[in-house]
Amino acid sequence: MKSKTAPGDLAGSNSGLAASHNQAVILRTIRWHAPISRTELAARSGLSKQAVARITEKLIDDGLVVEARRRYGMRGQPAIELEINPEGCFAVGVGFGRDHLTIVAVDALGTVRDRIHREVRYMLPDEFFAEMKEALKTFRRRHAIDESRLAGIGVAFPDWLGEIPFIGMPEAYKSWRSVDVRERFARITDQPILIDNDATAAAIGELTYGLGVEIRSFFYIFFGSGLGGGLVLDGACYHGTTGISGEIGWLPVTLPDAPAGERVQPLGQVVSLFILYDYLASHGIAVERPQDLLTLDAHGKRLLTQWLRMAAGHIAEAAIDIGLLINPDAVLIGGRIPVTIIDELLGYVREALSRDLRPTPRIHRAVGSEDAAALGAATLPLSHALRLESADPAQLTRSPLRSDDTRSGSRLARGQGPSA
Repeated sequence: MKSKTAPGDLAGSNSGLAASHNQAVILRTIRWHAPISRTELAARSGLSKQAVARITEKLIDDGLVVEARRRYGMRGQPAIELEINPEGCFAVGVGFGRDHLTIVAVDALGTVRDRIHREVRYMLPDEFFAEMKEALKTFRRRHAIDESRLAGIGVAFPDWLGEIPFIGMPEAYKSWRSVDVRERFARITDQPILIDNDATAAAIGELTYGLGVEIRSFFYIFFGSGLGGGLVLDGACYHGTTGISGEIGWLPVTLPDAPAGERVQPLGQVVSLFILYDYLASHGIAVERPQDLLTLDAHGKRLLTQWLRMAAGHIAEAAIDIGLLINPDAVLIGGRIPVTIIDELLGYVREALSRDLRPTPRIHRAVGSEDAAALGAATLPLSHALRLESADPAQLTRSPLRSDDTRSGSRLARGQGPSA
């Protein structure tokens, strides 16, 4: 999937002071328009042919770009076409939630070379880091990555881990509140660690390898054990002053049938995977993981549809609020719910939106699969290595947010957290 015009800043500078910027422009242009010739690169970037030749030779020497083929059928000498080298760099992406751990190894094109996945509730810190250490060994043993070209490890964490109460959360899970995540990673690897919120990482992955090719401003509603969101504006992920933009789970919704005093609830306490599991459990149906939703009997499917219709009304209301406040190109829905069930949900959301007289945004299913957070996490180091527009230096110092971070803003103000 490619757009006719590349998004982002693809204008180069012929000034001798702009070498790093020009390399980034050429890399982005190759990525968006490959296969592409040097002549076309010069036309699209505004750089001289001599500058393009010099930059592309360096990128080829560095292994990030390859000469893919010659283009015949044109006048003169056949043009040599350039592409991003899949072997040019690698990344490891970690999607961690209260109900799972997914670790992927990807190449420079974002293609998954290996995957390790565990469906487990409330994994404690020691087990998590033991799993990480073993996964890195496995990727080496299987030759899934060239460690000499590993750009880093991206980690997608829920914020306030161990602080926000969730259904069935054990007391021991609160130990996450005191874990120095970066110090623990330093014990097992010397690779750069890039950290972002799980929903935000999913949005960054979608921006880089999904609908972001065509849609440059969107809000991503992320279904996990909880409900999260990521905001992308004009091709850049927006974190907000204290790093909490997109926290759609805190939006208030009205429950007309609830008892007085309980009719206004946070959206995340009404719509999420754990809330769906709890709803099914209250009707005698045990569901432990997303794939279980695909094997429900007729009674279970009716209950699932009933819940999806209820959830769709609240999501439609949230989408309208987002559309009126931010006016993005679209609202995307993705995450851990199986895609066929997301499609059913989207149908009900569109029905609800069609009955509303207010302006409504377009609604789409995110291209990213159920591994959206892990794949988005892998995008973080790739973005730095390939100098994509989504690269965010704050991810190299960010840690999962805690209550004190967002109440005082002190750590964020010193540049230790995400930036807009």
